[in-house]
Amino acid sequence: MQTEFESAEDFAVDQLRKLREIVSKTLEEEQLITENLLHPPREYLTQGQKISDKVARFGGSWSFIISFFVLLVIWILFNSLALTSERFDPYPFILMNLILSCIAALQAPIIMMSQNRQEEKDRQRSENDYLVNLKSELEIRSLHQKIDLIAEEQLKAIYDLEAKILTKLNDSKIQD
Repeated sequence: MQTEFESAEDFAVDQLRKLREIVSKTLEEEQLITENLLHPPREYLTQGQKISDKVARFGGSWSFIISFFVLLVIWILFNSLALTSERFDPYPFILMNLILSCIAALQAPIIMMSQNRQEEKDRQRSENDYLVNLKSELEIRSLHQKIDLIAEEQLKAIYDLEAKILTKLNDSKIQD
């Protein structure tokens, strides 16, 4: 039974030592973590990535939807109301359907490229959040250990003081 306690105590001491090492390392790296959060590394984009961001930004906006809707209405009205000789895409608007399909076929992968890069940024942010949370947890554990140590020292001082008082009381009773 004694050996189990000693091995558990050794394990706890080893765990505390490891935690202190981790805390000290994270405290040393604190500048790096906070610096990365405040000033993320500059992202260098290729021309294609810049274009995909612009296409995704415009393709997901109300201005795109409204302008596209207006263009379609004009297209349909012109090809429905114009003279037969001026109509370039008569009903059932096969050319318009072809153009819409091509736009959708090109726009979807471009938007997905932009979304994939945004997802990578979000993943890096979540990793930074995890590092900050881990560092905070380790610092809190370290603070708990320090408070426990102070409480132990205070209790020990109180017990020592009580022992001294009891010995003085016993000595004074013996003298009386």
